[in-house]
Amino acid sequence: MDQFPAHQARKRFGQNFLTDTSVIDRIVRSINPQPSDHLIEIGPGLGAITQHLLSACPRMIAVELDRDLSARLQHQFPSLHLLEGDALKTDFAQLISGNGVTKVVGNLPYNISTPLIFHLLSYGNIIHEMYFMLQSEVVDRMASPPGSKTYGRLSVMVQHSCSVEPLFEIPPHAFNPQPKVTSTFVAIKPHKNPAPLQDSALFERLVNLSFQQRRKTLRNALHSVLPQTLSTTIECQLSRRAEQLSVTEFVELANHLNQAKYR
Repeated sequence: MDQFPAHQARKRFGQNFLTDTSVIDRIVRSINPQPSDHLIEIGPGLGAITQHLLSACPRMIAVELDRDLSARLQHQFPSLHLLEGDALKTDFAQLISGNGVTKVVGNLPYNISTPLIFHLLSYGNIIHEMYFMLQSEVVDRMASPPGSKTYGRLSVMVQHSCSVEPLFEIPPHAFNPQPKVTSTFVAIKPHKNPAPLQDSALFERLVNLSFQQRRKTLRNALHSVLPQTLSTTIECQLSRRAEQLSVTEFVELANHLNQAKYR
């Protein structure tokens, strides 16, 4: 490794490298990598977790955007299947073949964590488990129940597709450089049979509109997409605010509106 100078963390990539060995050990135990797993690490950085995962799962794949880090990682781990590129633009279906549990793991940059999670949700039929270090605020929003102040678009969209289990907090001093926020290590596991949606695009639009004006009743927030005739059950839902509806009720509302379009 002497041929590589000390790497300076780059703000544009949101780089904060995990250095605390006790935290690293706890993360690896939570992931529980197996030789038969399809293991994909996003943003391996300096390889602090990679070395442990690779020793347990030799066919793992890593996706790294930073070219300098990619070269360093390939030198350090010659057997690592390394994909140099943007995880937001990666077709994860092309990385998975054969049987085995597919696990996606990573220390996600705060500036792309939400769009990257939405990108990964579209692969919920082939990804079995996801383990991420995320800003604690993001994890709180993902796991929030209806009625809470942090319950919103992210909560509904993620919880419809997955279970969310915050595992433990990671303090700033576990990273170099230290972030200004606390992180949480979280397990996100796609449901085998999520509540069926007749129109996923309509569901996403409905949830977006509902929380854009969360202080308004749903009738006012959704006036642009509501048909003239609605069932009594749906009428009752529309008198409430978005934060009061459960994920199941949002699914029911979206399916009802979809059916109303074709009457």
